[in-house]
Amino acid sequence: MRKNRRTILITGCSSGIGLRCAEIMQQRGWRVFATARKRDDVEQLITQGFESTQLDLDSSKSINSALNFILDKTGGSLDALFNNGAYGQPGAVEDLSRETLRKQFETNLFGTCELINSVIPIMRRQGYGRIVQNSSVLGFVAMPYRGAYNASKFALEGLTDTLRLELRGSGINISLIQPGPIESRFRANAYLAFKNNIDIPNSVHSDNYVAMEKRLNKPGPAAPFTLPADAVAKKLIHALESRNPKQRYPVTFPTYLFTVLKRLLPDSWLDSILLKVSGDGKN
Repeated sequence: MRKNRRTILITGCSSGIGLRCAEIMQQRGWRVFATARKRDDVEQLITQGFESTQLDLDSSKSINSALNFILDKTGGSLDALFNNGAYGQPGAVEDLSRETLRKQFETNLFGTCELINSVIPIMRRQGYGRIVQNSSVLGFVAMPYRGAYNASKFALEGLTDTLRLELRGSGINISLIQPGPIESRFRANAYLAFKNNIDIPNSVHSDNYVAMEKRLNKPGPAAPFTLPADAVAKKLIHALESRNPKQRYPVTFPTYLFTVLKRLLPDSWLDSILLKVSGDGKN
């Protein structure tokens, strides 16, 4: 028997999509455990009225500690998990060191998978649960200079599709949300990763990186058709509360557009369009 107040764990709640979804789900009566990687962000979430704890997806110890904290508060149950925590590592594939690529996957895939695998036994015992993955339009089409992020989100989608098959009949539903451009700190965080991990002056792509830096530092919306984080929250509500949640939830016009173009166009035509809209130039 479900409790009257449903519980949800959300990762990556320091700002943007995670924070806004936490606010909206709490307004809808959910008991929200809003987590963040940094202690300062956790303290801020607490002042905003959330139950919060640190959860760093790069650390197994942090994942276990956060989940134990939440289960202690709920008496060992959890209704839903929204895997939102992630970041983007810009840079040409040939400029990505093994360590840089590993870091991208530690956060965007490996930590997420470990958290899912820790939650599934809880949901199996309950006989129900909802898991929602925040993917991206770049989880099914690729753009230049986003190879690490593309690869991590493609992998997340493959992992999710597999889990959906393996969880059939368990009472656990798993869904993907696929946002295009959303108002958040994503670009600012991506710029820091770019500066820290890419040898810009010595790259054959250095001229194109000039365009990339302009894009990442551009004030205002990241791209045409940018929507507020509420657009993601709307899809999250359906994935969590609908009797029949969808497998995929596109968000923003570019995601809908590329879903169609990927089905209809030859790869060479689609490549030309993706190069043009990427905003980062080409050799």
